[in-house]
Amino acid sequence: MKSTIVRVPWKRGLDLLPAALIARVAERFHSRVVLKRGGCFSEATSILGVVILCAALSSTLTIEADGDDEADAIKAVAACFESDASI
Repeated sequence: MKSTIVRVPWKRGLDLLPAALIARVAERFHSRVVLKRGGCFSEATSILGVVILCAALSSTLTIEADGDDEADAIKAVAACFESDASI
């Protein structure tokens, strides 16, 4: 299992648009990808689950992946958090 920590760069927090982007990216991998915030977690492939984490601007999230392509999955999902802050 691999993991990394990211910060939410979007003014409106992790709302539907970035959640949809994260879900689309996570679906490309065979590994199970999970986002964690505090004691809450969600499958990264679930748009609603990601939104329900209620991650505001500058919140920290842990991305965990477990599977054959976990390293690539972590990199790809983490890259979503480096995308344009105006999403």
